[in-house]
Amino acid sequence: MKICVYAIAKNEAKFVERWMESMKEADEIYVLDTGSTDNTVELLKSCGAHVKVKKIDPWRFDVARNESLKLVPQDTDVCVCTDLDEVFDKGWRKHLEKAWKSDTTKAKYTINYRFDEYGNPAGSFYCDKIHIRNGYQWTHPIHEVLTSKIEKENIIIIDGITLNHHPDNTKSRGSYLPLLELAVKENPENDRDTHYLGREYMHHQRWNEAIDTLIRHLNLKSSTWKEERSASMRYIARSYKELNRFEEARMWLDKAIQETPHLRDPYVERALLEYKLENWKEIEKYCLKALEITDHQMLYINEPFSWDHTIYDLLSLSAYYQGYYQKSLEYVNLALEISPKHERLLNNKKLIENKIREIEESV
Repeated sequence: MKICVYAIAKNEAKFVERWMESMKEADEIYVLDTGSTDNTVELLKSCGAHVKVKKIDPWRFDVARNESLKLVPQDTDVCVCTDLDEVFDKGWRKHLEKAWKSDTTKAKYTINYRFDEYGNPAGSFYCDKIHIRNGYQWTHPIHEVLTSKIEKENIIIIDGITLNHHPDNTKSRGSYLPLLELAVKENPENDRDTHYLGREYMHHQRWNEAIDTLIRHLNLKSSTWKEERSASMRYIARSYKELNRFEEARMWLDKAIQETPHLRDPYVERALLEYKLENWKEIEKYCLKALEITDHQMLYINEPFSWDHTIYDLLSLSAYYQGYYQKSLEYVNLALEISPKHERLLNNKKLIENKIREIEESV
């Protein structure tokens, strides 16, 4: 089986050696450099990669991906698309070879796209950038998708492969918003791009535009994926919360809960809203409902705060302000089991212990 890795790059010198070490299980590595001004190209070549330099103007991620795919030889059996800020766990080729069948066209595998302060995965979903050489093309200007031109796909899941994303947070993401606006302009009925655009407006604190765009997403005929619809409802609520329109925020979070009662995220987000409003009993109610959900689905919309220490932290605060200090201590200890070095949690524990001690001494 001939396996080739392909990628796009621009000013990624700091990642080259780590990435090449991770990708060396492939037979060949091909990179399209789109205009580096550092020594990315030289480093890639010195490490054994095949590199072509080409400027993409106007910039679009799908065009760049397709140009990089053109570098891969036609006799390649399996193409593996990654970015230079990503690394596979060792042994990925062995898992790929074992799972791949003669009729396989594409594979899904785990990507850890976010990590907590301790280096543990804090956000994961199934990625699908491993595919056969012909029959696929990249589409959408940003958040590009590997789109099939094949009459019948055969997609497998390879749980043994894990890709870890360690982004350069100093790099500007300034092109994302205009590219998303372009994507929606090109295809106004595309639910996925409309959702992403609304989320991007929210990230830019353009609250009213976020609300309008996300409501439009929910009204599209193609908007049928409940989990993504629920996320749009949460983002609408989050935007209303920032506008201090709390009843509307509650209404949209209730809609999100109804849309996906099987997900923790809307319950925790409702608890976070009630925390801002100091409604301690309501915090407890929604956190306990969230804890009833134990199935952590592999979705990109999952929020880290639904699975880290946040729920127990909120429950501890809720119990404390209701006067249940022993219960508050139990919950903060559970939060510290997840985040043992969290400074505020450690300080909260001391305050709770002091409060309990004061009460015991006064009796």
